Amino acid sequence: MALDELERLGVERMTEAEVRDFLASHGEGVLGLPTGGAPYLLPMSFGYDGDRSLYFSYLVGETSRKTELTERASVAAFLVYTASSPFAWQSVRLTGPLERVPDDDVEEVTDALGSAWRPAVFSDTELAGEFRIYRLSAEEQVGIRNTGLPPGVSGEEKE
Repeated sequence: MALDELERLGVERMTEAEVRDFLASHGEGVLGLPTGGAPYLLPMSFGYDGDRSLYFSYLVGETSRKTELTERASVAAFLVYTASSPFAWQSVRLTGPLERVPDDDVEEVTDALGSAWRPAVFSDTELAGEFRIYRLSAEEQVGIRNTGLPPGVSGEEKE
C-alpha cells in the first residue's frame, strides 16, 4: 500500500522537525545491511547529531560479519519505531552511506554517542575486541505516524 493511500486512512507524514525530535528521543532501531540476498538486519543502539547523521559503536573481534558487510556496503537503511497500540505508532526510515569514522575524528562525535542506549553487557564486563564508530549519513529520511483511529471508526462498540 502506497503512502498516499495510507494518508487517506489517517497516517501522517512527519515534518523534518518531528523527525529530528523523534530521533533525538530514541536510542535504538534496526540496521539493514545489503547482502547478496535478504538484508542482514541488526538491532542497534545509536547516537544522533540532531541533523542527518546517526552514529553506531561496533565491538569488532577477529571476525565480524556486521563489519564486513558495513565496509562493503555503498548504502544502508536504518529503522526507528515505536508502537504503543495498533492505532498509535511512529516510524522513521533513513537511508544513506555508512562509513567508519576515522580514529582522529571520534572525539568530535562523542556528544552524539553520549545519548546512545547501551546494553549493560557492554558496560558491565570487559570484552575482547576493538570499538569502532560508524556514521550513517542520511540522504533520505521518511517519518510517518498514526495517532488515532482511521476516519469513520469511532472505537465505540455497537449495541
